[in-house]
Amino acid sequence: MRCSGRSNFEWLTDTLSYMAGYDDGRVACTDDAIILRRYSLWRARRITYQAIREVRQVPLASLGMVRIQGSGDFVHWFNYDPHRRHKEHALVLHILADKQERSALRTPGDADERVKPVITPDDPDSVIAELIAHGVKVSSGPSDAD
Repeated sequence: MRCSGRSNFEWLTDTLSYMAGYDDGRVACTDDAIILRRYSLWRARRITYQAIREVRQVPLASLGMVRIQGSGDFVHWFNYDPHRRHKEHALVLHILADKQERSALRTPGDADERVKPVITPDDPDSVIAELIAHGVKVSSGPSDAD
């Protein structure tokens, strides 16, 4: 995605400046955020580490149907990953709700966004290490336990 009025070189330079410790083509950890590529259709979602309350590592089978992309329960949203069926673990991101956001999927007083992004990186241990290095709490267990 290119911003109008910018050259390809400027866009590439800005993009490379965000590169950090992990990138498997679908999930990237930068200096200040995690980027979920192909989160919805062709768009990426950028989530700052400060916006993540917690990440839980769960067995992928515990989330029910293994999806390539999207949601089957309106609680978990999977970014595009055609190799997900061959993976065993998922990372569920519990995102702090933006006070300015007025989503139909949230009720007043919710601490978290109603829909939780779920990622299945190629190397979950490296992503967990990056998250911990940026001060994000990482735990194991059911994705909806508090």
